[in-house]
Amino acid sequence: MCTSALQISKWMAQIKQDYSDVVSIVDYGYSYEHRTISLLKIGLNTGERKKAIWMDCGIHAREWIAPAFCQYFVRQILQTYKTDPKMEEMMKNMDFYVTPVLNVDGYIYSWKDNNTRLWRKNRSPGPSDCSCPGTDLNRNFDANWGTIGVSTDCCSNIYCGSKPVSEPEAQAVTEFVGSRKDDFLCFLTIHSYGQLLLVPYGHPNFTASNYDELMEVGLAAADAIKKVHGKNYTVGTSPDVLYPNSGSSRDWARMQGIPFSYTFELRDKGTFGFELPEDQIQPTCEEAYRGALHIITYAHDKTFNSAVAATAATLWTMLLALGVTGTTLM
Repeated sequence: MCTSALQISKWMAQIKQDYSDVVSIVDYGYSYEHRTISLLKIGLNTGERKKAIWMDCGIHAREWIAPAFCQYFVRQILQTYKTDPKMEEMMKNMDFYVTPVLNVDGYIYSWKDNNTRLWRKNRSPGPSDCSCPGTDLNRNFDANWGTIGVSTDCCSNIYCGSKPVSEPEAQAVTEFVGSRKDDFLCFLTIHSYGQLLLVPYGHPNFTASNYDELMEVGLAAADAIKKVHGKNYTVGTSPDVLYPNSGSSRDWARMQGIPFSYTFELRDKGTFGFELPEDQIQPTCEEAYRGALHIITYAHDKTFNSAVAATAATLWTMLLALGVTGTTLM
């Protein structure tokens, strides 16, 4: 079931306690209403600088299935790494940074009553001449900010803010991820609804340099999703399969050089929308997990298999330079 912000905070503390050898909590920012923005850092301590995976959920307050997925994802990787050699390998090579609720103010507000259930934005005040609070955090990042698919009307659900990264929640992600951008292989931001896997970019005039690979990996992830419960996910850029937009965290991450950046739009396709029935929460998480795991595994294997091959090639070159050949080693 979906859980409140307080319950999620208590759950994070319990996870840290239960898996203290591989889990720590990192506080990396504050919301407009001065609540702490926290993530779970998950990985085996090797004493060395590691590559990393980013995942955030709940950037839009009303998308309650997203924080539920982040919790499911964390539980799965923690329950499998001791018995699954592949997961153990990935947790040795990479750290997972998972933020269950990024827009904590908005999420809490959406739990207030039925009138606030569909709140999307954060809770910062609008301009002085506007009575409507809130900025759409997924239009506030410095990625073609304010150019398409946004509104300058502060009462709009897609109000992009007064300037790029004007919001403290967007600032927290920008500073944390941006300061480690060379470490991150993957940036996954979890939303609902629509059953989509979106690749950069949201602006139709821009194409990611690795678009073909992003599509190939995304399509394979959609296949993995379908195998679980038969649900179809559509893969593509936002202008191609949804609508154009600018200022998204997905696009910002790709512009920072993080190679694999995706937006997941979870179930459903509109029958229930943001108010997904409780009996669909578990299957939604199960299928999306397989998709996310495919992307993460691909990014890991590409990086570390290539590193092993490069090391072997370097050693062979050195041996040849020293005059050591297959016959002299016999």
